[in-house]
Amino acid sequence: QVQLVESGGGLVQPGGSLRLSCAASGTIFSIHAMGWYRQAPGKERELVAASASGGEIVYADSVKGRFTISRDNAKRMVFLQMNSLKPEDTAVYYCTSSLYPTTRGPLQMFWGQGTQVTVSS
Repeated sequence: QVQLVESGGGLVQPGGSLRLSCAASGTIFSIHAMGWYRQAPGKERELVAASASGGEIVYADSVKGRFTISRDNAKRMVFLQMNSLKPEDTAVYYCTSSLYPTTRGPLQMFWGQGTQVTVSS
């Protein structure tokens, strides 16, 4: 079964940095894209960054210039380097991946359990 596991969250002061990691495991034929969403209490989930296997990368306007997404395809991992963190970045960050579990099966999207990022003085 496909599983995504995040790590690297924590409590940091404004202006600090964190690096989130996510590893995909299980039965996977190929990965189409990996990315990060976040959700704060009382707010809707929003896309933070995504990286497609074809090379396309997208960032939310609110994190451009501060966050960087990267992938290690051999290890089936995705990372999110977060710099110059602001209190408004506080949220649960979810790793996500769209992938093909089998050669003939449909494209499916999977989610990690989430990791808490808190930016506070």
